[in-house]
Amino acid sequence: MSTTARPLEGKTVIDLTTALSGPYATLLLAGLGARVIKVENPTRGGDSSRNNSPYVTREGLSVLRTSDEDMSVSMMLRGRNKESVTLNMKHPEARQVFLDLVANADIVVENYSAGVTSRLGIDYESVRHLNPALVYTSISGFGAQGGAGTGKAMDTIIQALSGVMMTAGKPGDGPVRFGLPIGDLVAPLFGVIGTLAAVLQAERTGEGQHVDVSMLGALTSLVACEPFDAFEKIGLPLRTGDYVPRLAPFGTFATSDGWFALCAPTDEFARGVMTALGTPELADDERFARRDGRVANADTLHAMIAQWAQHLTTADATARLEAAGVPAAPVRSTAEAVRDPLVRERGEVVQLAHPSFGVQEELFGAGLPMRLSASETSLSEPAPGLGEHTETVLRSLLGYADEQIAKLRDSGAL
Repeated sequence: MSTTARPLEGKTVIDLTTALSGPYATLLLAGLGARVIKVENPTRGGDSSRNNSPYVTREGLSVLRTSDEDMSVSMMLRGRNKESVTLNMKHPEARQVFLDLVANADIVVENYSAGVTSRLGIDYESVRHLNPALVYTSISGFGAQGGAGTGKAMDTIIQALSGVMMTAGKPGDGPVRFGLPIGDLVAPLFGVIGTLAAVLQAERTGEGQHVDVSMLGALTSLVACEPFDAFEKIGLPLRTGDYVPRLAPFGTFATSDGWFALCAPTDEFARGVMTALGTPELADDERFARRDGRVANADTLHAMIAQWAQHLTTADATARLEAAGVPAAPVRSTAEAVRDPLVRERGEVVQLAHPSFGVQEELFGAGLPMRLSASETSLSEPAPGLGEHTETVLRSLLGYADEQIAKLRDSGAL
């Protein structure tokens, strides 16, 4: 089967996003083959990610930018496979350029705060007449209607409001913020799903639509996937620390040189745990033979495993558990995880390249974590410089003459 075609080849995306949630959505669309034209504000230095330290310089990584060629690692990751044009959206002539772009696009993605696109006159209702099949995707903190005061949202704010901070840690602990910006990363996944669904419908009906995704709703919906309300009503603790008593034996355990994770909620897996511990007879003990018994005696069971593990290395403990057929794995550092040969070979994590300096540091970024048997999916093109493709896009996509582009630049629209 041919693997040269790309799933979204021929689709054009106008990218009005900045920071993380929106740019990650358009990164995925770019990796699937769409032409992504990133619109950046020239008066503010473009996407805010361009100013995220650290930077890759000609001499290597630096906390500070040392030249105009330097690029933040954030932009090197989020800007791949995209073209950059600069438009000052508050300039009246720039707005017309944007409308021309919309008329020639299939998708628009924006992550402004609620109400901003309306004030600029570039919201879905203002542009839909130009392109009836347009899919216009908005990713915001609280949804298109706005909410929570200013309507501005950062990942930690969303984590706090979603309840997810109270699902980790032990009873009585303070809130636990996820180190991974989970709110910023979950919303774009739903954004892409909604966008692709709307594109399919537009191809069938000729009518586009507005796709409205909120960070708060996306993350809270995942929190609601676990029946925390039911747990609370029957007296099960919502926060259980290192272990999950209702699935015992289940959790993370310290060894002499690290940690490992263990997931053995079934009778078969639990029997394997007893074998690995060197106490196979306990598999027939009424306290541990069935799941209800293990849940009732979870503290005792987890204490036994912890006592056993502390005298072993992580490699030894996981080897014994795996030999007994138990799902177990070492807890890796992030540096170890992104260097896993399997995820590297599958393109789920890839090495980052600077557009001018190439690959000079061992820096890894997200790849495209989906493989299609008859399509190419990749993020192989380096991130663009600010406004690098402005003139090319205006000429090739919109047919603007050089004189027209020069006037726009002189007026401050570009």
